[in-house]
Amino acid sequence: MQITLQNAGKRFSREWIFRNLNYSFSPGIKYAITGPNGSGKSTLLQVLSGSLVLNEGTSEWLINDTNIQPDKVHLYISIAAPYFELIEEMTAKEFLFFHSNFKKYISHFSVEYILQEAGLSHAANKQIRFFSSGMKQRLKLAQAVFSDVPVILLDEPCTNLDTSGFDLYYKWVENYCKNRLLIISSNDKNEYSFCDREISLQDYKFKKSPVII
Repeated sequence: MQITLQNAGKRFSREWIFRNLNYSFSPGIKYAITGPNGSGKSTLLQVLSGSLVLNEGTSEWLINDTNIQPDKVHLYISIAAPYFELIEEMTAKEFLFFHSNFKKYISHFSVEYILQEAGLSHAANKQIRFFSSGMKQRLKLAQAVFSDVPVILLDEPCTNLDTSGFDLYYKWVENYCKNRLLIISSNDKNEYSFCDREISLQDYKFKKSPVII
């Protein structure tokens, strides 16, 4: 999938988060969206996912020159973010099976294999509400990375991960994200040092200005 933004702008109330953003995101390339806390990185990621609508400009999603309508974009994208909650009453195994009803996993990987890859086999039948923050993050990343979709969006992907969690993250990016469009939102260089392109939201920031309604 290729995602293109033209003269894109997003505001909340009277404050522009970004404006005049022209960019094309192409498959097989890793992108980093950077900027300090509160700069709008997560907002841009949600625009790219189709879950937020621009206030000005256009967004376009293409697969093999076929335009994907905004209400169908979610079928082609997986996302992991701190603000997306897990269903904590489920076990890890139940959650991954539940997720597979909406998006199949790559290479027909089984839920058991994915749990093993995530280092969570020992907790497969444990309710997620009893997981540590690091275990929850591994599960979030697993459902995103192993979904059979052309686009992966990761917002602060290594939140709450220890050294072994970082190693697992790097391994998954290297092994499973090569031919897909990967976009990472972060202000931590360790999370995106391998990216091919970097988009700094500071280049598209505008001070608060009057908005004519």
